[in-house]
Amino acid sequence: MAQMINVALPKGRLGEKVLAIFEACGYDCPSIHETNRKLIFENEQAGVRYFWVKPSDVSIYVERGAADIGVAGKDILLEYAPDVYELYDLDIGKCRMAVAACRGFHDNTERTLRVATKFPNIATTFYNKKGRDIDIIKLNGSIEIAPILRMSDVIVDIVETGTTLKENNLEPIETIVPISARLISNKVSYKFKNKEISKLQQAIAEYCAQKKDKI
Repeated sequence: MAQMINVALPKGRLGEKVLAIFEACGYDCPSIHETNRKLIFENEQAGVRYFWVKPSDVSIYVERGAADIGVAGKDILLEYAPDVYELYDLDIGKCRMAVAACRGFHDNTERTLRVATKFPNIATTFYNKKGRDIDIIKLNGSIEIAPILRMSDVIVDIVETGTTLKENNLEPIETIVPISARLISNKVSYKFKNKEISKLQQAIAEYCAQKKDKI
């Protein structure tokens, strides 16, 4: 008998795109589209149970086993390094992690570089590889303000279109890593629900491949 797969979906636009992919692959769940206050939605016939969570929390639910699988951005996986399996690159939610600074910025390597970011681990790893001495300034929002107010020299953040940077007289000066949404799995679930998870993974891979072929 097939086991139910618990899926953590990221709230927001990315989650809506992910759900559309799952439904196109045969894992639909009519109740998730109803207007109500339910937190968990399931379709026994399709063998799937969904719940919405904050994007940055998806990997925690999966790592802890509350969800068998989920979809998280590569930025989250790099920053928090959860103990999960990364199964597939969905090729959506595409952007990049980049270093940005005020226009005309020149890095004086004789002094410590001040780096404002929401992603201290990614920034530290990046600059450690360069052998650059840095001072991390951890912020949770409005990162672009830091260099404008001269609190930092540069920022490390996600860049999608670059519009916000441009409007604040900033510019990306270096790309750290491309970012996209990844299908992840709890390691124990992958062992004990391998048949169900592998079937879903294959269906998603085939669907995404067909979408690419049509482009």
